[in-house]
Amino acid sequence: MNTNKGVDQDVQLMKRTAQGDSDAFKTIVVRHQASVLNVIYRFVGNRVEAEDLAQEVFIKVWKSREQYKPVAKFTTWLYRIVTNVSLNAIRRKRTSSLDCLAEIVSGDLSPVGQLLKKETNVVIKNAIDYLPPNQKMAVILHRFENLSYKEISEAMKISLPAVESLLHRASLKLTEILAPYFDKK
Repeated sequence: MNTNKGVDQDVQLMKRTAQGDSDAFKTIVVRHQASVLNVIYRFVGNRVEAEDLAQEVFIKVWKSREQYKPVAKFTTWLYRIVTNVSLNAIRRKRTSSLDCLAEIVSGDLSPVGQLLKKETNVVIKNAIDYLPPNQKMAVILHRFENLSYKEISEAMKISLPAVESLLHRASLKLTEILAPYFDKK
């Protein structure tokens, strides 16, 4: 999680990057590559493709370095690029997967417990994969990256009510899809 100091450092690094400082850019890449890769991987479900797309994100950061304006948090601007690259990848390739879901059950599990956990993760992964791309991205940014509705709004360049609507519709759809698996009748 970025502190205010980290946010200020990102802005300073981007200002230096805008002036062509490749060392500052390398620092940005090192600081954010894991989170960028994780978001993309959760969205496309393929590690190799996620690595290629993450590289594309940082190429876009470098190419648009002179247009960067610190009006929002750096990570909001960065996640906007991540969102665009991810959605464009899905548009180019209409198949997707969502792996590496957050742990549902924590702690040591017996072999049976591990199997149930794995099966549950697959069911949830498949349910999230069924969501339309914008709903899926909103869920990933909110649930797995802990972005606020406002940050998602800025990252996806949509209104706050649109974010609320996307997450609400995603919740309804996930509840509908998952009901047979978690119904306690």
